[in-house]
Amino acid sequence: MYRAVAIVLVTCILYSCHSEDVIIPKPRMFPKIEFPERRVVSFVNEGCPYELEFPDYAQMEPDSTYFEEVAPNPCWVNLHIPALNGTLHFSYYEIGGREDFDRLVEDAFKLTGKHQIKADYVEEERVQNGAGVEGFVFRVKGPSASPLQFYLTDSTAHFIRGALYFNNRVRPDSMAPVYSFVEEDVYRMIASFRWTEGSAN
Repeated sequence: MYRAVAIVLVTCILYSCHSEDVIIPKPRMFPKIEFPERRVVSFVNEGCPYELEFPDYAQMEPDSTYFEEVAPNPCWVNLHIPALNGTLHFSYYEIGGREDFDRLVEDAFKLTGKHQIKADYVEEERVQNGAGVEGFVFRVKGPSASPLQFYLTDSTAHFIRGALYFNNRVRPDSMAPVYSFVEEDVYRMIASFRWTEGSAN
């Protein structure tokens, strides 16, 4: 009997040695991202009442893609980021009075709120830079088309809204390093932002 048991055990061991290898899926990997070097350049648009500094890996251009129409204001500009396949849209408005200001602020919150349909949540942060510029930054967390939005104003004459978009599929995990990289530069832009004596007419 012992001999029979021994034969069975040896057979099992030999069979297990020749069984097919178990396939283990590889962990999910993301491509390595080569971030561009940062060098700051100044943006001054003659006739527009604001100036700021932005990284030279991006390109500031007039907004010419407003629903295939002319932008409502000549001081609307886009900061294109070719290396990271993104664009930061700047929309400038003149404030015509208190009601106008309240409407612009309300619209900024509403437009950001539309992204909460797919987002996990939105972080709101009040910002000011000591040069008469104040506003809010909205960090949209989760699978949102626009991970970062903001508005800046002097509360009496000028209002500008910014919205960051990337031209690729929304993957929060893989895009997180890119969001973080660009977010740092957005905060630098806000810190450098100034209202000037120019006119948007």
